[in-house]
Amino acid sequence: MYIVLFVYAATSKILDYENFTVQIGQSPLLSVFAGLISWLIPTIEIILALLLMSKKTQFLALNASFVLMMMFTAYIFIILNFSAYVPCSCGGVLEKMSWTEHMYFNIAFCLLALIAIIFSLQQLPLQSNTSKRKSKLLLLVMAAALGIAIVYGSFLKSEHIIHQENNFVRRYPPHLYKRMAKLELKYGGYYFAGYSNDTIYMGNYRAPLAILAISSDLKNAVEHKIELNNYDLPFRAANVRVLNQNFFLSDGTVPCLFRGDISSWNATQLSIPKKKFSAFEPIDSATAVIRSRKPMINESIVGLINLSKQNSEIFWNNKVLEKQIDGVFDCDGILNYNIELGYIIYTYYYRNQFIVSDNTLKIQYRNNTIDTTTKAKIKIVKLKNGDRKMAIPPVTVNRLMTTSGKYLFVNSDIRGHYESLKLWKQSLPVDVYNLVTKEYMYSFQVHNIKGKKPNAMFAAKNTVYFVFDKTMVGYKLDKSVIKNNIRNEIEHL
Repeated sequence: MYIVLFVYAATSKILDYENFTVQIGQSPLLSVFAGLISWLIPTIEIILALLLMSKKTQFLALNASFVLMMMFTAYIFIILNFSAYVPCSCGGVLEKMSWTEHMYFNIAFCLLALIAIIFSLQQLPLQSNTSKRKSKLLLLVMAAALGIAIVYGSFLKSEHIIHQENNFVRRYPPHLYKRMAKLELKYGGYYFAGYSNDTIYMGNYRAPLAILAISSDLKNAVEHKIELNNYDLPFRAANVRVLNQNFFLSDGTVPCLFRGDISSWNATQLSIPKKKFSAFEPIDSATAVIRSRKPMINESIVGLINLSKQNSEIFWNNKVLEKQIDGVFDCDGILNYNIELGYIIYTYYYRNQFIVSDNTLKIQYRNNTIDTTTKAKIKIVKLKNGDRKMAIPPVTVNRLMTTSGKYLFVNSDIRGHYESLKLWKQSLPVDVYNLVTKEYMYSFQVHNIKGKKPNAMFAAKNTVYFVFDKTMVGYKLDKSVIKNNIRNEIEHL
């Protein structure tokens, strides 16, 4: 029975090696060891099957088979009782079984092996001595205990590597986020402007003064129009942000800034320093953070504006963004503000790092995303007129970013280890990080619509929203599928 089981199991793994490797890669216990285990397990199974066929090695192989099956059983027991989530299947020949059924199957084989070993001890030459039989059984129990300890140790090591030393292995708890009803938009060009009172506010690049207010369940939408007290400005890149009851319309190319109330959508121009900026995020009604360029050297820098004072100066912090190549393209990224934690968050596009500071731009920490691209893979050329451009298409690491509660959501443009190429082409991964514990938590898949990936992402409460050209969808966290040991961690999303 063991020969048939091992030969069949090893053959099925080898014939479908890619799928088996992907399944191991999604294991909450073994994902970081998937490359080694995916070939080690079928190799051991084949070797044991060959040894079981010979009378000379049969007894030794039977003992090894018992230990291996005990390790498989321990693996399933840990999955069911200690893992953060239970994968869809355990892979291999028995993947149609439930995890519980598979554990009972393994226990039955362990008992069969143990019975066979006891009978074999009685029949083998020079084994009539009871003390010798007991000592050999004790060694067998110790070997099985060591095997179980190795499985449990692998679980602890995997947890540490996944959360603290990730080698770009994503963890996908099944069915963690469920897609809500989608909303068809009349026009393209929408982006997320903000969230207030269970309402999502959308701006539009093609119609800068148009605002679309959408209920958080995506069932209702109302259009608004912003009224300014000054239209005589050379607007080129107007952008809207909504924070609580206030909204801001900014254009860093002018530069100019308007502030108003969402109850009327009338905005008044504010007096700000004549310093151009390329990113703007309000912190409260009187403070905002911007990204601009340093004088003379023209490298990217972030600073704070106090909007309560007339012609107030900008407080710059030149230690936030770190130059790698040119200080401009290599520092390009996404600026966001987490109102719940009071954190300013900046995520680089082309390297695996995000920066977290408080609302005074004092850096709290720098952390890495699970991608391994530590240096931006870009090439810059300088034109005759002095302009600098990308010489080759850059490798985008962090494509989209949003934050809500204690969590940071990042859409990476890089496929992780042991991920299905077919699935990668049909969807995009969203990696979730805990801003308080500074850990990678898990990932979930967002399926493409009409072959296109989303061009905007926004998180609010327990839902992450996406815009696909003229379609908006929300993926809502399904807390019922979360195991007890991580349910408390995501309760405040």
